[in-house]
Amino acid sequence: MPSAVRYQPLGDSAINIEFGDQIDPDINRRVHDFADLIQREPLNGIIECVPTYCALLVHYDPLVLSYQELIQWLDAQSKITNSQLLITNRLIEIPTSYDGEDLDFVAQHNHLSVEDVIHIHSETEYRVYMMGFTPGFAYMGKLDSRIVIPRLDSPRKLVKAGSVGIAGEQTGIYPIDSPGGWRLIGRTDVKLFDLDRDPPFLFAPNDRVRFVDAGKE
Repeated sequence: MPSAVRYQPLGDSAINIEFGDQIDPDINRRVHDFADLIQREPLNGIIECVPTYCALLVHYDPLVLSYQELIQWLDAQSKITNSQLLITNRLIEIPTSYDGEDLDFVAQHNHLSVEDVIHIHSETEYRVYMMGFTPGFAYMGKLDSRIVIPRLDSPRKLVKAGSVGIAGEQTGIYPIDSPGGWRLIGRTDVKLFDLDRDPPFLFAPNDRVRFVDAGKE
């Protein structure tokens, strides 16, 4: 049985709805299903829903909707079975050059060869759990336990767009030049964020992603 949701007020105009406390596909699916359900026919006063790994942040207008009214409405919605899957369930392949500056360290840290790290990372299919950090950045997982590694103690001041990184049980691609603390293992020329594209983001929650080793093409 899925665990009950928990509500936590954040200030006077937002509420956090917790579905669990770990990176888990089933929990994340519940988060996005609930966000989808709310946004199909939103209650007057709800401004925005922001899904994360295992929680959903709902922003609302307290001049239109009280906290108790919102709780009662959300509680009623949580009892509705949303049988429709999210529209997005694409498989996106990302050609990747595995030449990142941390690749050797990742291999040494996990007592593997560089070739092992590349094979393990590129043979896994990842789920896009959530978007955030910078425009178009997708948090993907889970990483194979054999190449799990902590992030840098001190983030780099500049990570180039297209850099492929890993941290903990996650992997991701930097869409734009930005600071970053993930271990860099490769790069791609695929453009993740483009204002001239509709939608501007390449990835969306629930997408499936595979990294294709460009060295084998």
